[in-house]
Amino acid sequence: MKKLFFVIIYLSVISDLSASIKENIIKKFTDIENVSFDFEQNINGKIENGNCIIEYPKKIYCKYNLGNQKVLVADGKSLVIKTLSSYYFYPLEKTPLDTILNKEYLLKKISNLDQRDMGDDFINFNFIENENEINLFFDKKTYNLIGWQTVDIYQNVSITYLSAIKRNQKLKKEIFKLPQQN
Repeated sequence: MKKLFFVIIYLSVISDLSASIKENIIKKFTDIENVSFDFEQNINGKIENGNCIIEYPKKIYCKYNLGNQKVLVADGKSLVIKTLSSYYFYPLEKTPLDTILNKEYLLKKISNLDQRDMGDDFINFNFIENENEINLFFDKKTYNLIGWQTVDIYQNVSITYLSAIKRNQKLKKEIFKLPQQN
């Protein structure tokens, strides 16, 4: 009987710790207006890196460390990927970034999802939205969003890892202006 009592106490403490991690993630994420970070992105084995700025809701500017001067910009409605030799224009709502850049939606999703413990360091939330599987990863100690993984309708796997994270910096609003086609 004593063992059962201790098991019940242990499980309730673990459950409370998990709940408090989730609550802390939600609180910290709620307080973010913008975030800048370095990233490493792996799309089907092709690795690229650079830095990004996200301003909620639904704005992102990423500059890749590539010779082709690749830039990705979303202004809340559209997404442009531009290089020296190419220009791609997409409605933002047709991409997984539409969901990832929607902080209010993510907060609602996270609060209603069960978290997955990913060892000592990470918490994961997984869901499907518009035929895209989305995994969000948060640091257990800092409660920061540290990455995401998406699988789109074409089964392309994209993993993005964030580092050197800075929150609520003063931003120049013009960086989210869509670049024009050459």
